[in-house]
Amino acid sequence: MFRPRHGAYPTMITPYNRDGTVDYGAVRALTAWYLEKGCDGIFASCQSSEIHMLSLEDRVKLAAVVKETAVKLAAESGAEPMTIVASGHISDSFEDQKKELEEVAATGVDSLILISNRFDIENTSDERWNDDIDRMIPALTDIPLGIYECPRPYKRLLTPAMIDHVTRTGRFAFIKDTCCDRTEIARRVKQINDTPSPALKPALFNANAQTLLDTLRAGAAGYCGVMCNFHPELYVTLCHTFSEDAGRAERLAALLSQSAFIEYIDYPSIAKYHLDKVGVRMNDISRTARSATDYDRMCVDYMDSLVAMAAEMITKG
Repeated sequence: MFRPRHGAYPTMITPYNRDGTVDYGAVRALTAWYLEKGCDGIFASCQSSEIHMLSLEDRVKLAAVVKETAVKLAAESGAEPMTIVASGHISDSFEDQKKELEEVAATGVDSLILISNRFDIENTSDERWNDDIDRMIPALTDIPLGIYECPRPYKRLLTPAMIDHVTRTGRFAFIKDTCCDRTEIARRVKQINDTPSPALKPALFNANAQTLLDTLRAGAAGYCGVMCNFHPELYVTLCHTFSEDAGRAERLAALLSQSAFIEYIDYPSIAKYHLDKVGVRMNDISRTARSATDYDRMCVDYMDSLVAMAAEMITKG
């Protein structure tokens, strides 16, 4: 039975050529960089990928290229394959969403992620949302599913009734949590674990760096967020060693918590600037943010210097 690897998952960005087309060479190079840094999985075709600004063809191809590259790299290196999950449905109508999801599922990704705000779009009730989920599940293949609280066009947070419903289906393997509330995440993890019967239960991945350590201690499966586009190896370390040395984990969490505020400065352009600087060649073109300004680049450079200096002291101490 499929279960996602626990640990650190970057939210895949979409590199572009100067003419605005997707740079799939950079996509392959970035996938290789994630593996080199020890990432346990990748979330392709998500908000960081700018899915709302991509054609269906590119949303599907992005997921396919990431999956194909990850499989090839694992075979060549003998490394454990990264878990590749992907979303990409942005339409309003049931039939259009079904088509989008079927095409993403056909890429061979390990789990197909459903966006929470695409069900009961008018946000009327938990019952209507559950009904829409029940209508969609039989229309899909037997691929393991997930739920993503995508912030765009609005954030539809999962209620206890919604979590209970998806958990009891036995079809869901993954939740990307964006509530940013450590108490609520701990409650969600307990609710999932306490739900009887299904052999397959969703593993909850926190998107928020500031609450990550507390939620790992509460049983979250790992981190799935934008900061794995900057220093993923530190998130890998925290996710896999947080219980070994409490003091080191606290210091590392403090560093990650503060450095993560960089994401509020013209992301994903700043991530592309950083990645190009560290050798994953790409332009800083974005369809949802301006290109990195001199100020943006200065802030990223200072963050990189601080993280490198502090991380060395933390990991050695």
